[in-house]
Amino acid sequence: MIRTYPAPAGANLRNEFLVRVRPLSGGEWTTLDTYHVKVDMHDVREASMVIFDMDEPVEVEVSVKRFYSIYTAAIRPLSYGIEPHFDDAKKLTFTLERPANLSVELNKERFHNLHVFAGPIEDEAAIEADADLVVTADPKRIGTFAPNGELAKLGEPEPGRRRTLFVKPGCYGIGETIWHVPSHTDVYLAGGVVLQGGIVIDHAEDVRVRGRGILDLAFMAKQTGVGAIRIDSSRDIEIDGLALVDPPHYSVCAGASQGITIRNVKAFSCEGWGDGIDMMSCRDVLIERCFLRNSDDCIALYGSRWDWYGDTRDVVVRDCVLWADVAHPINIGTHGDHAHDGDVIEHVLFERIDVLEHHEYQMDYLGVMTINAGDKNTVRDVTFRDFCIEPFEHGRVLDLEVRRNPTYNPAPGRLIDDILFENIDVTVGDGEEPSLIHGYDEAHPVGNVRIRNMRRDGRPCLTLADANVVVGRYVGDVSIS
Repeated sequence: MIRTYPAPAGANLRNEFLVRVRPLSGGEWTTLDTYHVKVDMHDVREASMVIFDMDEPVEVEVSVKRFYSIYTAAIRPLSYGIEPHFDDAKKLTFTLERPANLSVELNKERFHNLHVFAGPIEDEAAIEADADLVVTADPKRIGTFAPNGELAKLGEPEPGRRRTLFVKPGCYGIGETIWHVPSHTDVYLAGGVVLQGGIVIDHAEDVRVRGRGILDLAFMAKQTGVGAIRIDSSRDIEIDGLALVDPPHYSVCAGASQGITIRNVKAFSCEGWGDGIDMMSCRDVLIERCFLRNSDDCIALYGSRWDWYGDTRDVVVRDCVLWADVAHPINIGTHGDHAHDGDVIEHVLFERIDVLEHHEYQMDYLGVMTINAGDKNTVRDVTFRDFCIEPFEHGRVLDLEVRRNPTYNPAPGRLIDDILFENIDVTVGDGEEPSLIHGYDEAHPVGNVRIRNMRRDGRPCLTLADANVVVGRYVGDVSIS
């Protein structure tokens, strides 16, 4: 089965590609609506996005609707091994055996490319049938979205149960731009939903926001500082399946919260401070199967910041695709409680990660896998495992530094300790700077760093020189094997 979602009236679409899908076993082609997204704050450009779901192998066809012809094509991540087949100079096809988040790049073009997001099938009809409240839009115009009044009429849910709100396809403008979702609420945004505005989960618990819908914030000015989803001082929160398009600030920001699951989220940004998923003072976090293309750090883990205080620990990030048009794919440790004793960031695992880009020329912000401990922070017990890093524009593969960055850190970090890099595959590009491991001083060192089974262009790295890693001062116990 293939499930597609026609775009509603008012959706922001793009007309560069004709994209069709059908079962590999045969059958009729279905045309997908192609959405407009913006990428790369260095030089903002227009790219495309399609969304569909599948539970069987499919064939995808991409035709060019502009004047140029196709002379080469790539489907990334390259580790997936998906090969394009050319029918003619205007069309290619490829086979997709299982759900995946992909970039289709014609003629080596990475900025006007096509993003293909194929998810697992969900039974939206059953979810709608079980919903306590169903919201329906006028398909001919943009409606105003203010569901909490209707939720209030339902009253508080019974203990141990959520109120379920099902939003049917349509384009909605969120009243006053921000929707504050209350506790014990399950929101399902159906495929074909476009919400114009952001979502806030504030001092709440037991909240799910999921579905195949889109949060589109491209219309908002950067000065608003509004993010797509903010989780503030909350617990037991799940975000699943949504696409987040061009918010003025972070795609997902969480502070002083615990029990967070973020799954199969697709995010784009093209503004400064346009981070993907940032966690401050959070615990018990799972991030999986996400595709993050951001104009700042894709994933950042910090201690205390702003009004949020406390350690960050027990974070798992797996099976994600990271594309940093600016700054770091992964950044850990910059912010903490510098006014007191700092924070601890610990028990962190990144595994099965594909990195499609890292593009940064400011020397303070280089690194695909970065731990820059500042603000008296201790960062320990962090594992990076099973990475495929494709050639990037400019940066480092890894950067471990206890440091004081004058822009952000009134005090240096305290310690980086017990860090493992394992099964790291690097395809070397022209823009790579040597990786760096460096402490701040004797009282603020880096220790116990292990690099296991690292390969560069397929060749095993047996020495730090092989791995293009430079070890500076105030560092102890670095090993490679």
